[in-house]
Amino acid sequence: MKNTKWNKLKNGISLTAVVLIGLGCVVRSEKNPAITLKDAFEGKFYIGAAMGRNHINETDASTMEVLGTHFNSIVAENVMKSGMLQAKEGEFNFSQADKFVEYGKKNNLHVVGHTLIWHSQAPRWFFTDAEGKDVSPEVLAKRMETHIKTVVGRYKGQVKGWDVVNEAILDDGSWRKSKFFEILGEDFIKLAFQYAHEADPEAELYYNDYSMANSGKRAGVVKMVKDLQAQEIKIDGIGMQGHLGLEYPTIEEFEKSILAYSGLGVTVMITEMDLSVLPSPRGDMGADVSTNVDYQQSLNPYTEGLPDDVQKKFDARYLAFFKLFLDHHDKISRVTLWGVNDGDSWKNGWPVRGRTDYPLLFNRDNSPKTVVNEIIQLAAKYE
Repeated sequence: MKNTKWNKLKNGISLTAVVLIGLGCVVRSEKNPAITLKDAFEGKFYIGAAMGRNHINETDASTMEVLGTHFNSIVAENVMKSGMLQAKEGEFNFSQADKFVEYGKKNNLHVVGHTLIWHSQAPRWFFTDAEGKDVSPEVLAKRMETHIKTVVGRYKGQVKGWDVVNEAILDDGSWRKSKFFEILGEDFIKLAFQYAHEADPEAELYYNDYSMANSGKRAGVVKMVKDLQAQEIKIDGIGMQGHLGLEYPTIEEFEKSILAYSGLGVTVMITEMDLSVLPSPRGDMGADVSTNVDYQQSLNPYTEGLPDDVQKKFDARYLAFFKLFLDHHDKISRVTLWGVNDGDSWKNGWPVRGRTDYPLLFNRDNSPKTVVNEIIQLAAKYE
């Protein structure tokens, strides 16, 4: 360790601060009051990360150090989805979900459950009888109730908020014709929120979706939430999945949605945030996990690292969105990155498998990107 850093350590800066200097992070001082992301956004909103199995099982100490240092909220990437928890009817497997929640409790983190009702990654048995035919509305409602109340009840008082329903509205504002909708109609969403509230009256309940800056989806979600509120169904927040590209969505449309959703009297959360630098096969493809595109070399141009001009666009784009979030921090309760470092990201495999993407704030070796410092410095300008 160089003498200059040792002198700073002796003068009261913690060892963690010295380590962060080495990683390229700013040091706490009168001009720079924060050295981590969670320090920077203290009093504004939670800054979160999605935890996959590798994080939950703490297989990489370096990644866990970044998670513990920079983030104060966690969400389960996959292990709390219905297909993971109840692959066969009545046979719940909570081993990974328990580890996730226990990690959050041990480290005093804001824990979010994801997701109770989602058409994707739901087990097929949920919708069919012994002969493979669609079940009746009564049977599906009962299965939903059993699943939701078992899961939410298990973590009552431990999980602070739940993504109750995920991705039920299409980009044009119409209802997704999922099995939930086909069998129960619009009532499935009301029932899901009702069952979750009954299982844990104190937990916050959210609706979560992608492409939430689209005007059509915005109108559909606003109508859906108003309908729930008219029926006195508890809904506390709307999650805007932040799957961004370098060109889409526009800041202006994203801001319109923040204002529209917060105008419903609920909190807004930026969820699943990542910023792909790779060319999209078909413009803004949203985030439908069922979409797959064949590999082409032209769609994977940065296997050896990002060119400087692309890195500059990436940094400017992240800064612009965090400025937007800070401008509206009175309406936003949480911003969550979908992973910890670039190697974690699902964008390496979607919508094209086998690509190398750079969508998060930390590199594959867990070093912070230069924009992390810039975000921290930007946050310091806000009261």
